[in-house]
Amino acid sequence: MSDRFQRIRNPGDERERLTCADCGFIAYENPKIVAGAVVEAEGGILLCRRAIQPRAGFWTLPAGFMEMGETVEEAAAREAWEEAQARIVVDGVLAVYSIARIGQVQILFRARLAEPGWAAGPESLEVRVFRWEDIPWAEIAFPSVHWALNHWHATKGQPHGPPASNPPVDPRGIRPLPGDV
Repeated sequence: MSDRFQRIRNPGDERERLTCADCGFIAYENPKIVAGAVVEAEGGILLCRRAIQPRAGFWTLPAGFMEMGETVEEAAAREAWEEAQARIVVDGVLAVYSIARIGQVQILFRARLAEPGWAAGPESLEVRVFRWEDIPWAEIAFPSVHWALNHWHATKGQPHGPPASNPPVDPRGIRPLPGDV
């Protein structure tokens, strides 16, 4: 932003906003939407080992930022293809998480493979299917991945109900994983 933008409280607004001192244009800063899926495959869950920061080398669900012109379901399917070279069928909403500390809303779906096969995409070091008892919990990248996997497991085989939200111990999504700075 140029030096013409200042943080001010505009008339009728409760928050300070980046506002152009010359023309009054307000540059709203809003959360980003992340779309992804817990993908069931061969009796397990498809996880991707991240090749990029943040948390390179850690395991995550195929997920990423939504693009303009996409539905949330299309974004989840695109991310599964980009990160895991997997074609998926989205079966329903699993969870909606608010991650206030980094300005994200994460919408995660239940999904299954639409066709056999997967491989590491450019943002993944490797892609594997883990049975529940073999998930590398200490190497999971983000708290919301823990939450989504646990909710998926707790509701596996049940009809789709309301999506999960942040757990009571972290209602605003502000707690990093233990050991993170």
